[in-house]
Amino acid sequence: QVRLVESGGGLVQAGGSLRLSCAASGRSFSSYTVGWFRQAPGKEREFVSAIRRNDGIRYYADSVKGRFTGSRDIAKNTVYLQMDSLKPEDTAVYYCAAGSASSYGVIRTIGEYDYWGQGIQVTVSS
Repeated sequence: QVRLVESGGGLVQAGGSLRLSCAASGRSFSSYTVGWFRQAPGKEREFVSAIRRNDGIRYYADSVKGRFTGSRDIAKNTVYLQMDSLKPEDTAVYYCAAGSASSYGVIRTIGEYDYWGQGIQVTVSS
């Protein structure tokens, strides 16, 4: 079992930055692929970013590439999502998730993740 807790969300103006954290209890994060997803009101949950288990290769949605950066601190069992140049369309509830996906084809797939955090609100004002 893995328990995930997100923190770091809030309200920021367009162009600003936030850093989300996802702290895990249980097994080491290095054993899991850790993904970030988001869900805006009235929309489906969508993939944002992931760090692949073991080798730490990072993946990003096209909509955030170049603006968001994922990282992990294995010693702290924590994964981060640095979000820069935020836009109003980035407003959503952000979730971190852990699973065993490792291939490019499925790492963006919600169903490949077994454990989810409770979600945290990010609001970007224009």
